[in-house]
Amino acid sequence: MGGVGPATGTLFAVVGRSGAGKDSVMNHARAALAGDKRVLFVRRVISRPADSQGEDHEPVTEDRFRRLLAKDAFCAAWQAHGLHYGIPAAILDHVETGGIAIVNGSRQALDRLFDRFPHVQVVEIVADPDVIAARLAARGRETADQIAGRLRRSVPAYRGADTAIAIDNSGPLAVAGDALADLIRTHLPGAVVRPRPALTNPG
Repeated sequence: MGGVGPATGTLFAVVGRSGAGKDSVMNHARAALAGDKRVLFVRRVISRPADSQGEDHEPVTEDRFRRLLAKDAFCAAWQAHGLHYGIPAAILDHVETGGIAIVNGSRQALDRLFDRFPHVQVVEIVADPDVIAARLAARGRETADQIAGRLRRSVPAYRGADTAIAIDNSGPLAVAGDALADLIRTHLPGAVVRPRPALTNPG
């Protein structure tokens, strides 16, 4: 890999509560930035089968995941809901040579990402509680009581929260998706920073 120097790019770690619409916002931004080779939306490795209705990921068995982990194939790896998640280490080259990478992250993986990348920008996708509750109910995976309990749980402190940028996805998807795409563009060489109303500080 190339050495870390002035050309080093930025890793965007996108986090958010279930129901906030993180995947949808990222997919919109990916389409808006399609064709720009400086921008890489990272495909996670997950120990679950491919699902046409879920995240586009690289499906592996749990045994395969453990073998990849032993070979240091991930720059960050974690477990959640009985599954293993990994961010391929290959993206280090892209970022170290000035590119931008966007990962579908997890707060519990942020320590590892900050340790591996010199420039990390956390983006938190947020939405009004009523909007989140309606989205979770539409999925049909949880009861109303379970959803209410989920919404009552506070978000634990996480690394990067002091500089995190929140994007509100309570309204039309295009508004939040364009806000994420515009935020990414501000980190491209020669970009002019133009803050948008949809961007706020979560603190």
